[in-house]
Amino acid sequence: MLSCLLARRRIGAYLDGALQGPGAASTASHLAGCGHCRRQTEELRRLRARLQHALTPIAVADPDWTGFWPGIVRGIEDGRHARPLPRVRRWRPKWALSGALAAVLLASATFWQFGSTTVQGEPSIVVSSADTEYPHGSVMVYSPHEQNLAVVWIFGIDD
Repeated sequence: MLSCLLARRRIGAYLDGALQGPGAASTASHLAGCGHCRRQTEELRRLRARLQHALTPIAVADPDWTGFWPGIVRGIEDGRHARPLPRVRRWRPKWALSGALAAVLLASATFWQFGSTTVQGEPSIVVSSADTEYPHGSVMVYSPHEQNLAVVWIFGIDD
């Protein structure tokens, strides 16, 4: 297992011929005895051959420059005789967007001012207070609306 790990780390250098001396000899002997590492080495050789075949340079013909300079001269001369295009007023989206935003803000402020009426309903919690016979004591009663529940708090009685 450990020898396979060491051999796999050296396979690339072994195939490139960069591995020399005892490292090359130990890798070759391991590949001779280990079928798994030998199969990986063969796959790497096939991949290397495919890449070398794919990267072979393709013969490219020299470009034809005979019409290059006459084309440049013709473009310059055509530019001298061309009339400028009439100026067209363009739609300006920034101004349109700014106007629409101002109108929305004005409308929302108007509706907010006139539409903010408060509806007085019954309170959800009723709070009542009462005095006691003790001079520093008071009683507060909290009761939710339409429920049979009451919370009584007594303050100021230290006895």
